[in-house]
Amino acid sequence: MERYSDSDITLRPLDISDADDFMKWYSDEKVSKFCSWDTFTSKEAAIEYVVDNVIPHPWHKAICVSGRTVGSISVSPFHGMDKCRAELGYVVASDYWGKGIATRAVKMAANAVFVEWGELERVEAVVAVENTASQRVLEKAGFMREGVLRKYFLLKGRPTDAVIFSLLSTDPHVNYFMDA
Repeated sequence: MERYSDSDITLRPLDISDADDFMKWYSDEKVSKFCSWDTFTSKEAAIEYVVDNVIPHPWHKAICVSGRTVGSISVSPFHGMDKCRAELGYVVASDYWGKGIATRAVKMAANAVFVEWGELERVEAVVAVENTASQRVLEKAGFMREGVLRKYFLLKGRPTDAVIFSLLSTDPHVNYFMDA
């Protein structure tokens, strides 16, 4: 199994020019299985989703390996009394699973938003109980498993139990000065 060095993995804005790359995960049922969106069946629908949802998003990046887009990661800030926290989500093309890419991207994204958003104290991620691979990614990235939220969200129209994870700005392994 090929592994990539940390320097091979970068984050940058996702763009329409990445359409051929992002169709690899937007059209893959293995990838969309635990995602809020349904598998896209046309490039046009995926581009429309990127234009309407990804580009205007406050923090949504392409995950790149050696310059090629292989996934995306977003951090959604909460507002008002909850502005001290944000929710993280990510997706990686199935051809790149198990290579440490998502773990590295999660670390990079969390560190970046802790620096960029000074009031941020907590980044959380909510993962379907059945999605054990994503749970391992978060644990390897230093997130703490907090518990199970019963019937927390609808997944493909079905109430789904979820595991909630968090990373605090004060956690000892959060490193603002390196792109850990």
